[in-house]
Amino acid sequence: MSLFDKANDKAEEAIGKGQEEFGKAVDSPEHEFKGKVRQQAAKASYAIDDALDCVKTKTQDSPLVSLVIAAGVGFLAAKIFGRR
Repeated sequence: MSLFDKANDKAEEAIGKGQEEFGKAVDSPEHEFKGKVRQQAAKASYAIDDALDCVKTKTQDSPLVSLVIAAGVGFLAAKIFGRR
């Protein structure tokens, strides 16, 4: 996750908070809801990016284990989706 991505997620979260507060101020449930959704989407994006960074780090630290796990997941997916 780059610094730009982190800043973008935080900016989206702040914009969502502002939109929520605007909705409260003008008594608009629609704006309030959209602000809350925007905040949660930014938080989810931040969490996903952190998870991807963690996977990337673990993969770089132990590539053999990662390869075995990927092969196992591929094998299970083939078994599950191969049955027609």
